[in-house]
Amino acid sequence: MYRFYVEPDQIGEKEIYITGSDVNHIKNVLRMKPGEKIIICNGQGKDFYCIIMDESDSKILAGIQEARNTDTELEGKIYLFQGIPKKDKMELIIQKAVELGVYEIIPVMTKRTVVKLEDKKKELKKLERWQSISASAAKQSGRGIIPKVTDTFTWKEAVSYAKNLDCKMIPYENANDIAKTKKIIESIKSHHSVGIFIGPEGGFEEQEVAQAMNAGIIPITLGRRILRTETAGLAVLSMLMLQLESTR
Repeated sequence: MYRFYVEPDQIGEKEIYITGSDVNHIKNVLRMKPGEKIIICNGQGKDFYCIIMDESDSKILAGIQEARNTDTELEGKIYLFQGIPKKDKMELIIQKAVELGVYEIIPVMTKRTVVKLEDKKKELKKLERWQSISASAAKQSGRGIIPKVTDTFTWKEAVSYAKNLDCKMIPYENANDIAKTKKIIESIKSHHSVGIFIGPEGGFEEQEVAQAMNAGIIPITLGRRILRTETAGLAVLSMLMLQLESTR
């Protein structure tokens, strides 16, 4: 069934109404009619199995048949601290990270970040675009939440933001001991919160890695090959997805 997201205030005891661009998509693209079934999600892990009851130019009214907790979420929460890459690589990273189960994406300005978001209007527009990509990827992959893409953080702010997470790691080309990396991944338990720090093109400066280590962020290796920024985070997310995926 097709999946749509609404705000909590659009959900009643027996009915849910859909507004915005999804109205046109349901009526004119999918050509759905009253009586057809859809899934409506509140974006907070709850799915409502519904039947379309009525359509207008501005609203779709759906009747609730059943409510369930979404079963597509990982048992832990993964925070991706991504050094902002050049061009449209961030869009690819967001899309694939959401598909792999990330909970939140934090764009980070590091010393080797080439992109400069100095214009506030342009930055806001870019963040809106990134959040829209997250929403689309969540819908496509059947997520129970729409992962948040935060405002851009400085390196210092990012390290501070991660201080209360259960596990924090930073892939680093000068790290070694793949066995240690495997043990770290295997030690992560369900319901843990995990932070992954990924550098932009050019990676992290040694000073940044040192600051991360002083804050309890553990350097790990992803093997003998050097991965691009758009690959490294997805590699770690794939490992964590298998580790945190529920066996129910």
